[in-house]
Amino acid sequence: MRRPITVPDLTGRPFQLTLERILAAPPGVLFAAWTRHFDRWFATPGSVLMQPEVDAVFFFETVFQGEDSGPVQRYPHYGRFLRLEPDGLVELTWVTGKDGTKGAETVVTVELGPEGGGTRLRLTHAGFLDAPSRDRHQLAWPVVLAHLDAKTRDS
Repeated sequence: MRRPITVPDLTGRPFQLTLERILAAPPGVLFAAWTRHFDRWFATPGSVLMQPEVDAVFFFETVFQGEDSGPVQRYPHYGRFLRLEPDGLVELTWVTGKDGTKGAETVVTVELGPEGGGTRLRLTHAGFLDAPSRDRHQLAWPVVLAHLDAKTRDS
């Protein structure tokens, strides 16, 4: 297994969260979703630049329009893969702007294991600068994982 050139130092950023869910799709489908098919469930289609290799840098964006039909908001995401274990683990850095990680290089670890006919997914997101950043992600990740489950359910 290839090791990354360097990993983020999170010692000064102790804020993290962990979520665990059972998803309907098997581990292989979810591994592919996190490494090759981000634009099918998370990113804006056509915005993904991603190669599933350790130290490979990626970019994608999400786009939202508020309920009041205000201006469209773009949210760029950057990172690189730290560890990849086919059908078992995806670990990547996660950098977003002021409404996300506030530019901090955080680490998202996605552990996948068979559970019945589906997958037990454990997501840990670590290295937030402060509790409000962590709390926003604590609210967002369950919605994201529910969307992932819905998009991969019939795979």
